[in-house]
Amino acid sequence: MVDTYGREIYYLRLSVTDRCNLRCRYCMPADGICKKSHLDMLTEDEMIMAVEAAASLGIRKLRLTGGEPLVKKNILSLCERSAGVEGINEVCVTTNGILLPQMAKDLKAAGVDRLNISLDTLNPEKYAYITRVGTLEQAIKGIESALEAGFQHLKINAVLIGGFNDDEIPALADLSRRYPADVRFIELMPMTENEEFGQQAYVPGSAVLAALPELTEAEQNDGVAKLYRLPDAKGNVGLIRAVSSYFCAACNRIRLTADGKLKPCLHSDQEYSIKGMNFDGMRREMERTILSKPACHAPLSATERSGAKRSMNKIGG
Repeated sequence: MVDTYGREIYYLRLSVTDRCNLRCRYCMPADGICKKSHLDMLTEDEMIMAVEAAASLGIRKLRLTGGEPLVKKNILSLCERSAGVEGINEVCVTTNGILLPQMAKDLKAAGVDRLNISLDTLNPEKYAYITRVGTLEQAIKGIESALEAGFQHLKINAVLIGGFNDDEIPALADLSRRYPADVRFIELMPMTENEEFGQQAYVPGSAVLAALPELTEAEQNDGVAKLYRLPDAKGNVGLIRAVSSYFCAACNRIRLTADGKLKPCLHSDQEYSIKGMNFDGMRREMERTILSKPACHAPLSATERSGAKRSMNKIGG
């Protein structure tokens, strides 16, 4: 389906849960989330019906997110059923990787095509600090388990945070030499008020180019990352410049939260509920969502906050 600005919308990001086994400081409060009743959340059948409705409108790429999607007890069933929906050509999962040693092979068998794994630092103490409860060893084991399970085109996502990991840009990028994976640096988005992340935390993607002058441009794809490559690397280095250089003109996605709210734009508070609807109702609201996509979101910066009015774990990372 094409929106009112001529953009083909073929990508659905479905958050299957707002819960997580980590407490990353830029994403969740230390004591976790205010848990909603199961009655307020989409059921598995509703999620699959939503995927079917989306596919009927031309959605062909699906990403399951959270929170942490792998903490959801029925995640393998959701993956398998989603992969079986006619019209869905690609099922991806975004994860912090902690549970991949136990689950990577089963995810592959369930029809998951690709994985994105979050990793913001290679320093064990800093990893424990930023996640509050995780260990770097667990995350590295997750990456290696995904590769052992046969996942290709692995993506490792690092959020750029000034004063925290901007000194690790070369080390993180070097993972594209160590593994057959793309390492993508993502600009920190001003989603919520957080005193821990002042103006100095917002580092532009250009800092990566400055730290890695040996990068050369790589073959581009239809994703939001601008791709580069280190000499002799197995994968690419990507820049996702969500703050300093918007990619709204090429936006190809809509989002569905775990509590059943369709979002035409990540940085808008505009939402359309599909909880409790049948197939026709969901399809109608998805059409409405696509046709209400704005040309671009409002400006973002260290002092200009996102209009989403939800944290990323509640929307879907």
